[in-house]
Order: sequence, then C-alpha cells, then structure tokens
Amino acid sequence: MVDKVIENNRVSITGEIISEFRFSHQVFGEGFYIVDVSVNRLSDMRDIVPLMVSERLVDVTQNLIGKNVLVSGQFRSYNKHDGQRNKLVLSIFVRDWQLIEENDESGKTNQIFLDGFICKSPIYRKTPLGREISDLLVAVNRPYGKSDYIPCIAWGRNARFASSFEVGKRIQIWGRVQSRDYIKKINENETEKHTAYEVSVSKLEYAAS
Repeated sequence: MVDKVIENNRVSITGEIISEFRFSHQVFGEGFYIVDVSVNRLSDMRDIVPLMVSERLVDVTQNLIGKNVLVSGQFRSYNKHDGQRNKLVLSIFVRDWQLIEENDESGKTNQIFLDGFICKSPIYRKTPLGREISDLLVAVNRPYGKSDYIPCIAWGRNARFASSFEVGKRIQIWGRVQSRDYIKKINENETEKHTAYEVSVSKLEYAAS
C-alpha cells in the first residue's frame, strides 16, 4: 500500500543550498527542518524551492550554504492557520539526500511526476499577449487517508486540454516544481511580496481509473 502511494508523487531536485536550516516541526521526537535550494531552469532564471528534511537524514547543525545537493522525495502540502484563514504551504519532503559536485545537466535538475485527481474546476485564461493558461488543483493521495493538494499550471495546447477536465477525474502530470513571486495588496497603502509554488506542466494525460 505505502509503496504504491509513494509512486504517485515523485520529485527529483538538484540545486545549490542558499539558506541555513530552519526548524519546522517535530513528530514523535523527530525534528524536521526547512532549507532553501536554488534550482536552474533551462533559461537564465532560477527557482527557489523549499526542502523539508529530517534531522535523522542530515546534520542540520551544519552550514551548507553554497553546496550542491541532489534530493528525491514528494511534493507535499499542509494547511497553516494564518490569522483568519488557512494558507496552503508547499515543500519537497526529502527521502534521499546527497551532496554532489555541480550538476551541468540543467534539463534534469528539476523533475516531478504526479498521479492524482482534479479537485477543483480548472481556470482557463489568456494572457494579454494571447498565451493560453490553465490553473489546476490536483489531490494526490498518500498513506493513512491523507492527501496533498498541488497547484499546477499548464500552457498552450496543454492548457486547452486541461480546461475540459472535470472534478474527480484521475490524471497524470509530468513537469517541474517552480517558484513565482507576486505582490499582494494589503490595503490602499500597503503591499506584501509573496512566493507561490506550483508544478509547471510539460505533459499531462488521463490515467486509467
């Protein structure tokens, strides 16, 4: 059961560590920490991806800023209560961690596969320049009745295809984890900079139920 569920959410990330370890939470005496990794895109841009790692897997007292790391695991979500509302928080839950020399295979530094279910009607739109986009929210099951809710964004013909998906349909997605900065307006005089994490879709298809 567990092995089957793990197979439906697979991520591999290679990047440069750019932060110290920050304590997140503890489960049954095991501490979990967040560390940020900068991952190259095929373009000159980078994604800043948060990793959730156990103190039993890595010595979190080390300063590893500037080191390169190869990790694999799952893209996970949890709801964080923030004042009057819940906020969806996403990170890579690390199962395997390996410090490496610099990786020049930029096309293979960020890969994800998801097998899950559409849990919200897709939002289809066009940019001012006419580029087609569909926003998806995919529920991916994990053990013990839990699920991760993963925002995904599809472009072009993938966006047109995704716009027809119905809630409850099972789909498979291949792509990469990306970070995106945006400005949130607080009131007439205040704004805040936020970072969203999502899957940029390169391929998607219906899965056999």
